[in-house]
Amino acid sequence: MLYRQELTKPDGRSLTLYGRRPIEVAGPVPSPNREPLEANPHLRWHPLRGEWIAYASYRQGRTFMPPPEYNPLAVTTDPENPTELPQGNYEVAVFDNRFPSLSPLAHDAPKNIVETMPGLGKCEVVVFAKDPAASLAGLPLDHLELLMEVWGSRTAVLAQDPRIKYVLPFENKGVEVGVTLHHPHGQIYAYPFIPPVPKRMNHQEKSHLEKKGKPLLETLIAAELAADTRVIYRGEHAVSFVPAWARYPYEVWLAPIKAVPDFRALTPPVRADLARALKTTLLKYDGLWQRPFPYLMAWYQGPVDGQPHPESHLHAEFFPPYRSSDRLKYLAGTELAAGMFANDALPEQKAEELRAVAVTL
Repeated sequence: MLYRQELTKPDGRSLTLYGRRPIEVAGPVPSPNREPLEANPHLRWHPLRGEWIAYASYRQGRTFMPPPEYNPLAVTTDPENPTELPQGNYEVAVFDNRFPSLSPLAHDAPKNIVETMPGLGKCEVVVFAKDPAASLAGLPLDHLELLMEVWGSRTAVLAQDPRIKYVLPFENKGVEVGVTLHHPHGQIYAYPFIPPVPKRMNHQEKSHLEKKGKPLLETLIAAELAADTRVIYRGEHAVSFVPAWARYPYEVWLAPIKAVPDFRALTPPVRADLARALKTTLLKYDGLWQRPFPYLMAWYQGPVDGQPHPESHLHAEFFPPYRSSDRLKYLAGTELAAGMFANDALPEQKAEELRAVAVTL
């Protein structure tokens, strides 16, 4: 059973605590800043690309590489120096980002030569565990299942706002991808539109379903399982694999074998196997070079526009920045300027490296 308790911070931001047992909070709800949040992001239309860009200049002042003795994501131990988390009995915490790129209170976008509008939406921080030395790979399987339930809960909560059309949970891990706080955590962005990448995916998924009568990614997963040359984890309900179309050398996809539109639709057996697939993938990453492996992990799910999405298939995509143990994969001319990726390694070769890493769950 998933327990949750909703609280409000002194600066007005929301804090939701989750756990497998009834939540208990000891002491006041803390916040590093007691001043009300005054974030007012706005969006500007890119006329040539046909997409929105968020502007939030106040984010220049966000927390950056704090000293080791101060961890804003740790549990508060000194009331005179509060962090984001309270003392108490809970396992996962979710709170409003102090420096959001999108805000439900955004208003009065400044006029410009291009179309503008308020940067409406929500940006949340998800603290995976209270232990600052933990990592997603090191969390037990039941904790990973809990985290997936939390992602489902947040998707359901955020979808209640009719202005929200898409919810994206993600994690940045490692300084190589710009992480400034090493306490295990991720983020959730809730957008007032379907962003360009999932929008293009959804278009492909709808087209395939209309033509073939079966979800696209489910069809591709069946082909990957049949080929069995790039599969990293294969369970009864879930799979992880280096896709035949990988753009990054160590790119891995992780998904239920049968199409599930979003976290809210996961059944307990599928969620449990998905947790095993996630932990296996992360342990293989860390075991590859016997050191913490950096990545961006993004979870794509169906839009939350109030419509059914049988074409959508919940899945995670991992974008690691390394192409070898000592060389980064930089996005350069053809990737950034043309939007066409050039991969220096065959997916089959990198899958073989990851398949050879022995792990114990």
